[in-house]
Amino acid sequence: MVHADEIAKLCYERFNQLPRRGKPEPGREWTLLAAVVQITRCADSDTVKKEVVSLGTGTKCIGQTAMSPKGEILNDSHAEVIARRGCIRYLIQELNRAVSGGDSSVFCQADQRGKWRLQPGVVFLFFTSHTPCGDAAIIPMIDSLSQPCPPVSSVKSHKDNDGRGDLKRGAEEPSEGKHIKLPHLDLEDGGDTKQSLLPNSPKSEDPSQSPSAKTPGPSDSTGCLAPVPDVHRTGAKCVSGGPADPLHPGSGYHSTGVLRVKPGRGEPTRSLSCSDKLARWGVLGFQGALLSHYLQEALYFSTVVVGKCPYSQEVMQRALVTRCSHVWDLPAGFSVCPPELLRSSLEFPFSQAQTELRHQAGQGRISSCGAAISWCNVTKRPLDVTANGYKHGVTKKALGTAKARSLLCKLELFHSFLSVVAATDPGALPDSLRRTELKTYRDFKEASCLYQQAWQQLHSQAFPLWPRSDRDLLLFR
Repeated sequence: MVHADEIAKLCYERFNQLPRRGKPEPGREWTLLAAVVQITRCADSDTVKKEVVSLGTGTKCIGQTAMSPKGEILNDSHAEVIARRGCIRYLIQELNRAVSGGDSSVFCQADQRGKWRLQPGVVFLFFTSHTPCGDAAIIPMIDSLSQPCPPVSSVKSHKDNDGRGDLKRGAEEPSEGKHIKLPHLDLEDGGDTKQSLLPNSPKSEDPSQSPSAKTPGPSDSTGCLAPVPDVHRTGAKCVSGGPADPLHPGSGYHSTGVLRVKPGRGEPTRSLSCSDKLARWGVLGFQGALLSHYLQEALYFSTVVVGKCPYSQEVMQRALVTRCSHVWDLPAGFSVCPPELLRSSLEFPFSQAQTELRHQAGQGRISSCGAAISWCNVTKRPLDVTANGYKHGVTKKALGTAKARSLLCKLELFHSFLSVVAATDPGALPDSLRRTELKTYRDFKEASCLYQQAWQQLHSQAFPLWPRSDRDLLLFR
């Protein structure tokens, strides 16, 4: 049995053990955390081993014009995406050990030639310190004062883009010089708001986005305005071609159950919300197209644990499970695998709400941390700290070189995967990798036939508006 608080504590402790580089400045900066936990149940004993194998922090993504045709930039640096990509690094390492004849704590040989499966007793769990951005964040407001994070208000643009398309889960602040200890807005790049503006703030231009937990309604018997239920707002925008947000006051502000892209400030992004990505992983698996060449069955998260924050079990079920529950006719190795959804009572110490509480006069305005941290359980270079999609602290002169690349970018993960192919005995290669014409990243992804078939079924039955990747961005090698 999985205990949510035990998992949250394990992930927070792993974060505390990391070096200072890339972490938020206490009392002034905040971030979000996500992690992948491997659980191993020993067959010959009652022992259960729980281990964080990948951890990520981050709140940003880049605009579409900053995307690299060489696969050199990290497009989406939200914590959930960082944690999943770090887990891919870990799985590639373990698969490399397996195909090389070594011992792997994750994989063992499967029935089909060249295929592998999880070791008996091994499952993976996903943890996030806050509800995923997008559909899972459109949560009814019950009582804003009792919520661990205040409700949301309007989304404003910020002119802190550095020109490379860096888009953060931005911040709306009270006017400078006024150190009022009241909640103020910091908006995730994926746009879920976990905060509110000051009452009567001049920045709140849309009356439908009130900082109160309830929108005023008709007068009740006492002559006072009766509250109308409201919802936490998300800045993630509905994908084009589908239903738009009605923007009605109260709970009718958003459409629910729709695909959303993480918003930009003046420039759109191509990054789907974390709610959408988690829902997709529940059908296609979190291993991706490349690793699917080697796996007899897709890898699914058995459980999703959310830290202390505004939360609704019904909304999480809708966003991560219900939208895909009807998908059928999937190829062998794929199925609809809804995770168990659990909530922890432990809050991330560097959440926005905790940062608000610890903020001191003279520290400057509160903002989201500019860096994203990835740590994964690999022997070589386990730590990867990035900003604006590149290595943290890299100079403009180094852009375009290996020194600037994140270990999580498409190009680096592709090269790591190719090292597995090179380490595999030619007679033990999966059938899908025996084609000599495979050259580019796109070639290898499209050659993962069963994965692509599963994606076609998911796309046609549940997510027909999911934007297709620009093929010109996939031709690197």
